[in-house]
Amino acid sequence: MERREYLKKIREDQQFSTELCGRQLHFRTTWGLFSPKDIDEGTRLLLDYIQVSETDNCMDLGCGYGPIGLALAHLAPRGQTLMVDKDFVAVDYACRNIDQNRIDNAEAMLSNAFSDIGGRQFDLIASNIPAKVGKEMLAIIIQDAFDHLNPGGRFYVVSINGLRQLFKREFNTVFGNYSKVKQGKNYTISMAEKPSD
Repeated sequence: MERREYLKKIREDQQFSTELCGRQLHFRTTWGLFSPKDIDEGTRLLLDYIQVSETDNCMDLGCGYGPIGLALAHLAPRGQTLMVDKDFVAVDYACRNIDQNRIDNAEAMLSNAFSDIGGRQFDLIASNIPAKVGKEMLAIIIQDAFDHLNPGGRFYVVSINGLRQLFKREFNTVFGNYSKVKQGKNYTISMAEKPSD
């Protein structure tokens, strides 16, 4: 294939369909976004073990093109799901995927973690946090997640196994508790719950 034809081909959006949490979802993505050709292993592990009530107001932190947020909106049809990312391209594709899947209880917006969401509160926050954000940003995210959760709210994180002890320490410091929901070959799901009292 001639180079110009190849470049024209790869500039086209990637499209794929997959089942997440019992619903067939259709995704449009592009190069430069995380895992543009399929759902990554960490996200699948998180969605296999996350516990969601149908009335939960949810947040997908660092949503990318939206797989976690769309699955949360499906699992919590009587709640609202907010999807945020600091990358405007990711937010654009997340909005397209909300529309493409006809999900009416989700929205996506540009925000560097919690910086632009105002005083919104959630019952559940979920994130596939990249290791490269750094410990300072992780500390900010964990404290802000605590502040934006309703009493009894849960913060689920999937991370590479090498960060499990960091999340255990930070969750215990900020939330006063930590649960290792599942540890797979490469990824660990960590969860903390905001005390109700």
